[in-house]
Amino acid sequence: MNESKRYYPTALALYITYFVLGVASTIMGQYKQNFAALWGAATLSDGSYDVSSVVAVIAAIGLGRLLAFPIAGPLSDRLGRRLSALIGCTLYAIFLLAVTFSPNLYVGYVLAVISGMANSFLDTSITPSCMEIFKEKGTIANIFTKLSISIAQFLLPFAIGFVAVRNLPFNTIFLATAVIIVVDGIFLAFLPFPPFERTVKGEKKKEKMHFSPAAIVLVCLGFTTSTTFMLWMNCNQELGTLYGLADPSKIQSFYSVGIVLALFVSAALLRRNVQPAKILVTYPTIALITLGAIYFIQQPVMCLIGGFLLGFFAAGGVLQLVTAVANEMFPKNRGVITSIVMISSSLANYIVISIAGVLTKVSGTEGPRLVLLFNMVITLIGIILALYLNACLKRERAAVETEG
Repeated sequence: MNESKRYYPTALALYITYFVLGVASTIMGQYKQNFAALWGAATLSDGSYDVSSVVAVIAAIGLGRLLAFPIAGPLSDRLGRRLSALIGCTLYAIFLLAVTFSPNLYVGYVLAVISGMANSFLDTSITPSCMEIFKEKGTIANIFTKLSISIAQFLLPFAIGFVAVRNLPFNTIFLATAVIIVVDGIFLAFLPFPPFERTVKGEKKKEKMHFSPAAIVLVCLGFTTSTTFMLWMNCNQELGTLYGLADPSKIQSFYSVGIVLALFVSAALLRRNVQPAKILVTYPTIALITLGAIYFIQQPVMCLIGGFLLGFFAAGGVLQLVTAVANEMFPKNRGVITSIVMISSSLANYIVISIAGVLTKVSGTEGPRLVLLFNMVITLIGIILALYLNACLKRERAAVETEG
């Protein structure tokens, strides 16, 4: 334990990178009108700007993640967590410093791709590092990466209000966050990182990654667990309006509170030796029941209650649990397996949001409810996969005990 304590400042610096990630991954969505004006978008009849081009640029973050993960994971396993973290910090600094000065949406698109790539390099550094710094408590430590993101996203609206009240330029938060990631990157360049089981060419032939049925299911769970909260995040405002909620933005506040509370509850459960795989059944099951209740009980208050429950049971560290369990399965290939799970998550972001867009377009005002049904189907598939995962792990433990 004493040996681990020397790495705690490193862990803090890594958590700060995820704070920046939380800002960088959502801030463009908060300033869509500003970017539309910057890039010369058409003006609509109500005087606002057409933000469709900005939405397309924001989607490029997912593309950046997909492009970088195949490189980021092996790089982290071969050359170290520090290098992967520093690349992530550098790419985020470029994005944050440059995007508000981009002369057109094409430059903005490239910078959004760079932002997604930064996300990938940080993922393949921080998740393995948490497992290596905190060892037996690595799963709990990895869940709290989500807390860093949630704190950032909770504070961001207040920061935006602060900037607006003082009539500061809209790029103020971008530049301030860039300063944070640059300073943090300097610390990460010198802070100690724990030793890791390096994957070298000589070992590659001796020990290849073997994907058992349980490992394959975990990769699929990266898709389903991401889908549940991503679809909710992308339809809750429209659903609140449909159900007559006076201020749909309140849903996000309830959602954020649910996430933060879930992280502490999940950590407590893990400390009591509750198996992560069992949580991967329980949480999505309650999320499915919540989605059903929101669908059938068409009342404004259900959006708020549902926002809290889905924050807790869908977004409260479930994906982080999946990556932590996968990391335990592949201790010598933690960077690679993190990449694979996150590629699955990124595909969910791309595929299901695109399908949700089509569903919304073809069904008009009832689109948000149709998206809820779609979300229920994917979440149900995830529950079935998690049940199968538990059965696989039970068989594997029984086999080990028999051999012992």
